[in-house]
Amino acid sequence: MALTRHDNLHSRLVGWLKIILPLAALAVLSTLFLFARKIDPSDAIPYAKVDVAERLREPKMTDASYSGVTADGSAINLRAAAAVPEADGNARATGLTAVLEAADGSTTTFGAETGQLDNAAGNIALAGGVRVETSVGYLVRTDTVRIALDRTLVEAPGKIVADGPPGRITADRMTLNSADPKSGRYQLVFNGDVTLIYRPAK
Repeated sequence: MALTRHDNLHSRLVGWLKIILPLAALAVLSTLFLFARKIDPSDAIPYAKVDVAERLREPKMTDASYSGVTADGSAINLRAAAAVPEADGNARATGLTAVLEAADGSTTTFGAETGQLDNAAGNIALAGGVRVETSVGYLVRTDTVRIALDRTLVEAPGKIVADGPPGRITADRMTLNSADPKSGRYQLVFNGDVTLIYRPAK
């Protein structure tokens, strides 16, 4: 008799648990959904819209590069962090570096904050903290430099400060061009009010 009573109690307990436990699980799930922070799908959209709108308004290329060879045999390699093409076929660039390798093996390296490609003039103008470094030991600082794309010609039309083998040179302008096209030799020329502070080699 006692065994039968125990079995009935166990059966009733199991029966109640079968009802209570699913109801408790449903209550817990309902609480989670009730108090969970609602996710707004539009939260991330403004960021995408800004990026897409900017790209549509001003298409640009990142890590852009250009390579070419001039008529007198110099190789020009340009690289920009970003370049923006313009309607007239020109382009604006930022974070620009360039290497001009002359036919005689000498190299000139350029660095500038910005650059403007002018197809009609056949050159690219560098501006903003322009640095010019030659393989013969000159480091030139100036505001603007124009590099011709069809021949070996580099012009700095404004005031320059150069440190090189003879010392410090200041001048009104500077030109790098071909000294003798047949020999492939090139020359760096300082013009205008030129001052040299001579620093003899130690």
